[in-house]
Amino acid sequence: MARKRQLNTEQEQYRCSGAFLTLQQLLDQRHVARNMELDYSSKSRLGMTGTHISKIKGRGVDFEEHRPYQAGDDIRTIDWRVTARTGRPFTKVFREERERPVIIGVDQSCNMYFGSQVAFKSVVAAEAAAIICWTTVDNGDRVGGVVFGDNSQELIKPRRSKRSALRFLNSLAEYNQRLVETHLPSARRANYLRDALEQMCRITKPGSNVYLISDFNDYDAECVRFIQQLSLHNSMTCVMVYDALEENLPRPGVYSITDGQTRSAIDTHTRSIRDRYHEMFDSRTAGLREALTRLAVPLITVRTDQLVLDQLETWKQKTL
Repeated sequence: MARKRQLNTEQEQYRCSGAFLTLQQLLDQRHVARNMELDYSSKSRLGMTGTHISKIKGRGVDFEEHRPYQAGDDIRTIDWRVTARTGRPFTKVFREERERPVIIGVDQSCNMYFGSQVAFKSVVAAEAAAIICWTTVDNGDRVGGVVFGDNSQELIKPRRSKRSALRFLNSLAEYNQRLVETHLPSARRANYLRDALEQMCRITKPGSNVYLISDFNDYDAECVRFIQQLSLHNSMTCVMVYDALEENLPRPGVYSITDGQTRSAIDTHTRSIRDRYHEMFDSRTAGLREALTRLAVPLITVRTDQLVLDQLETWKQKTL
């Protein structure tokens, strides 16, 4: 219990909040990332040695099991002690190690420039991406990804170096700060999420861990097609960031709302309106989850007013 309180205190210390963040805040997430492990349990299809255990048995450094000798086996793998004890030749089988590059797609579009408590969605998405990025670096894997907004995107090819991670985080901070000035949707490009997924497909090699962090407000059938393509030979996870105000209307009252260009008012006194609003959110989330479930792609939901690492850890514990 004392350990958990210590971890929560540390997470609060480095928690990102507000409407935008700095590069230093993303660098500080390395302190938080020390307490998280990525999921490497899925089947590896990449034929390269690396730092993670593969489901494929063969020549490696981690002993897996003994089995009776078969014609064609390397005689160097015969276990002579077991052979002498049983009177039959037995071979040692090892578990091969495989490399697991990590690709992170992070949404920094104007849709993400919203928040009612603690932090904007764009800030929380960047925080989650930084935690995954630093966890990857600490595991000794290659990390890269795509940071995308409404009208542009930046590709960082995965490399096993701090420089690659720093370039990714620097791009993420720049896109996030740019939203302060360019968050209006007047000149946004259509299908920006689809375009970002297409770019992710180009830089992702089979056997990678892929993370897509977005609010998924603009996902469509084309996006699902690219997600399916990514999930065929990779371990893919989608992270949906949302604000509490998107799930439930505020307590009964009359509220002034604006999109930065026009202003209006909303009356939340009527119970049926509040219920219908909540049902729309649930329906959208359920539709996304159902589409991803058909592809065997897990969906993590992350609220902007809760600790990011806690929510990622909760999801991981549920999948164990």
